[in-house]
This record gives sequence, structure tokens and C-alpha cells, in this order.
Amino acid sequence: MFVTKNSASEKGLAAQVKDVSKSFRLYRDRSRSFKEAALRRQKKRSFEEFWALKNVSFDVNEGESFGIIGENGSGKSTLLKILTKVYTPTSGSIQTMGKISGLLELGAGFHPELTGRENVYLNGSILGMKRKQIDMMFDEIVEFAELEKFIDTPVKHYSSGMFIRLGFAVAINVDPDILVIDEVLAVGDEHFQHRCNQKILEFKKSNKTIIIVSHALEEMRNLCDRILWLDNGKPQELGKAAKVVDAYLDSINKQEEESAEHKAEKIGKYGRRWGSKEAEITGVEFFDQDGKKKSRFKTTDSLRARIYYKCHQEIDKPVFGVAIHRQDGAHITGPNTKVADIKIDKIKGEGYVDYTVKSLPLLKGGYLFSAAIYDHSCLHPYDHHDEMYFFEIESGVIKEGFGIVHIPASWSIK
Repeated sequence: MFVTKNSASEKGLAAQVKDVSKSFRLYRDRSRSFKEAALRRQKKRSFEEFWALKNVSFDVNEGESFGIIGENGSGKSTLLKILTKVYTPTSGSIQTMGKISGLLELGAGFHPELTGRENVYLNGSILGMKRKQIDMMFDEIVEFAELEKFIDTPVKHYSSGMFIRLGFAVAINVDPDILVIDEVLAVGDEHFQHRCNQKILEFKKSNKTIIIVSHALEEMRNLCDRILWLDNGKPQELGKAAKVVDAYLDSINKQEEESAEHKAEKIGKYGRRWGSKEAEITGVEFFDQDGKKKSRFKTTDSLRARIYYKCHQEIDKPVFGVAIHRQDGAHITGPNTKVADIKIDKIKGEGYVDYTVKSLPLLKGGYLFSAAIYDHSCLHPYDHHDEMYFFEIESGVIKEGFGIVHIPASWSIK
């Protein structure tokens, strides 16, 4: 059920969502021809009921920036479409106050055969604006979208970035009371994203209400007052932005740690191995600075690779070596105990060797780890595990995203 009011409520709410659920029918069999469809009309089609949202409730205050986060398929976009009346809820109710403008998905509300100019007027009328109002705002909309040369071109010839620029320019300039934005802004280039963020901040300073879905968690942390975290269509947590983002990241990191361990096991099965086996490597494990076993680290973290071995006879002057490759094959490093001037007289029985990196310089990505035992000449391999182990680096304090390694440095300007 929808209720829309033109004036502000006594409670100062911009939107109120009560026990909203939304289901879709997923049909198992689809007709491949008109004849087949006609014959099936007499039969009851089987379907599976899929609940995209289950009992979602929250309030959005006037002038509040309210965020919605969650993994893909968690129901975020479905919820926004219900708020903007694209969908009706299966159960529950929604009450909104004032005019709502939404930017939900690429090309939404645009007719591909119409020009940019015609679509501005079409979108404006859908949002409840009169032609005179659109006339007054038209130049500002086109200027913000940076489409002066293409405004009379049919939008079917527009790129995805041009679509987004025009859609956002219309949505933000119709002076809505509530602005609803989905992840579509991620399509734009860096310049346009910056302009959009500035416009959103201006909108926020004018005490307008913003409801936004995004995977850019740091931006959500800074922009939003409160955040709702959805998980498989159900509210997982609702509260202050920083607290909810941190809880969500903790959950994601836990899942990715388990995924990294699974990848490590899988890659270990497909790596190469060779050697005479008088001494064997029985396994490699990774630990953090607290001695906790893990396969996922952050740039600048401490990593200790423990190489376990078993000797079938006494080995004189062995050399232990490792190598690290990025998943695309780039060779990062290949040190060994001989080069490091670590003298090992002999080994026998079982034991382990630790290779420790006090501060990982590696940037975000997946890395393959090799371990080997050679004779003192480094020509005869006792056991060589080539790219049989895997660990992953995620972004931490270091935000660099280009290249392979972080080089500590400083900037100065005069």
C-alpha cells in the first residue's frame, strides 16, 4: 500500500516503511513458440515463489541522508523501486511525504527513439513538472549533463555515460523533496562522479532527503547519516553509518577469508611439483603477526609463511627458497636462504622454516606462493612446489590501486 502526502508530517518523517515484503514468481518452464504457449494455456504453469524482500521496516527523517547497503541480490534495488512506485509491495505499507525523484537504472524513463531534448520533457512530466517549469530548467539540465552538442540526437545513440549524465541532471534539477539514487552513478567517469557528489552535497545542505544505494562504502560512510544493511532481503542492521559499514565489512572479510582459504586449497591441487624427494615439503601455512593462521592480508600487514618439511635421510647444507607471483604471472620476488647468507648445516626428521615479511608491500590482488628445498648448489631440487599456495591482499590503510607494490614515500610542494 502506498500513501503520498504533499506536506511534511508532524513527526518530521520523509518516508515510512512498515513490514514491506515483495515476492516474484519464477516460472520453471517457458514456451518456445506461439503454438506451445497456446497449448499450455490450458495447463497450470508451475512456478517458484522468490521473496526479494521480507518484513522490511524503517523510517527516513526529513533532511536525512539514508543509505542502503548489501551484497548483489540482497533486495536493495527492489526496495528503491518500491519507494519510487515502480513496484508495489506484496505486503506491508509505504508512506512518503512530498515529491520523489529517482535515478534507478541505466536508461530508466527514456524512450530510445526520442532525442535528449524530448526525453528531458518526458522525464520532467513523469516527475510531475509542468512544461513552463521544464523550460526554465532546461538550459541548466543540459549544461550539467554536458550534452549541448548531442541534445537533439536520439538517445539510442548515447553511450552509457551520456545516459547517466542526462538522467542525473533531470533527477537533481526537478527540485524533489526526496532524491532516490541507485548504483548507476558508478557508470560515470571520475569527472562526472565528482560533479555528482558535489551536487548531492549541495542537495544535502539544503535539508533535502536522500535515499541512496551504493557499493562505495567509504563514500556512504561520509555521506549518510544512517544506513540499512540488507542481507537476502532481510534487515541485518540499521544504525549510524560508520557502525553499520564496519559491521558489514567485518562480515564480508570473514566470508572472503573463507573464500581465500578455499582458493588456496583449490590452487594447491593444480600447482606443479617436482624433485627427488629425499626431503619433502609437507605443507605451507600463512600467519599474521599475532600467530593467527589466515590466507587474507592487507597491504603493510606482517606475513609469516611457514614451510613444513620431512626428511627421509639426513640432508647436508640444504637451501630453502620461496617465490611470489601475482595471479597474472608477474614475478614479484624469489629469495632463498643461501642468498640471504643463512647457513643451514644439516636437516633431518621433521621441522619447519619460517619466511617472514614484516610489512607487506603488495597491493590488492591474488598471489601465488612457491616453496622449495634444493641442494647447496641450487641445481638439484629435493622438492619444489611451484605456485601451489595462494594468499590474497585487500586494501587497508594504503589506498593505492595501480601497480604491484606500495613504495613508502612522501610528497612536498613549494
